[in-house]
Amino acid sequence: MAAIDTAAEAPSGPRAAPEKEAFFRCEDVHAYYGESYIVQGVSFGVKEGEVVALLGRNGAGKTSTLRTIARIDTPQLRRGSIHLGAHDLTKMTSYQAARLGVQLVPEDRRIIAGLTVEENLQLSQIAEPKGWELARIYEHFPRLAERRRQEAVTMSGGEQQMLAVARALARDIKLLLLDEPYEGLAPVIVQEIENIVAEIKALGITTIMVEQNAIAALHLADRAIIMDMGEIVHTGSAADVLADKALREEFLAV
Repeated sequence: MAAIDTAAEAPSGPRAAPEKEAFFRCEDVHAYYGESYIVQGVSFGVKEGEVVALLGRNGAGKTSTLRTIARIDTPQLRRGSIHLGAHDLTKMTSYQAARLGVQLVPEDRRIIAGLTVEENLQLSQIAEPKGWELARIYEHFPRLAERRRQEAVTMSGGEQQMLAVARALARDIKLLLLDEPYEGLAPVIVQEIENIVAEIKALGITTIMVEQNAIAALHLADRAIIMDMGEIVHTGSAADVLADKALREEFLAV
């Protein structure tokens, strides 16, 4: 991700705050990679069960925002607050946030080499609290059931993406963060992953999805947030963004 290189202090002007009744809230979040100012005063809320598409061009700050929410060490959160329900995540580590139900499915999937599909799933359930039982995972992901004894990294990219999502669901999930779930997949596999995300939405799992395939993401999402140069430039319904070709051409180039 391209950095926005500046040594300037974060601006102190007023920022729009998310609705207080939102299940998840970012308020005036500023995050840096070293001295590169990446996330610049981001504020938004997500209602329980809502699916939000976080969109923008490469380098807009989308993945950095997800990583900040998940409390990954980088980028560094220097100002602002992050809340999930009654929990303040702002000063937590990634594992503390994960125990409260924040699950990030990263773009590179992080499948563990040398372990089978089932062992990858079992490993995610070593620590409490646990989420879906293996039987339920295999019911929703029959292809993983077929390959349960196969070394996970030998599967196709689409199958590994299924495993990455299933592994998140194996935890007691409250907020699912999907980073580029369709990246590098053939169109026929993208359709399968879309079906899985649609099923997750039907289950009422609160989800924030970063995706370069903006049209596909908008068809699944309830609401869209568009970022540009580290800032939020538009918030609205997914249907409105789909209908606004000029807006998409300006900020998404689609």
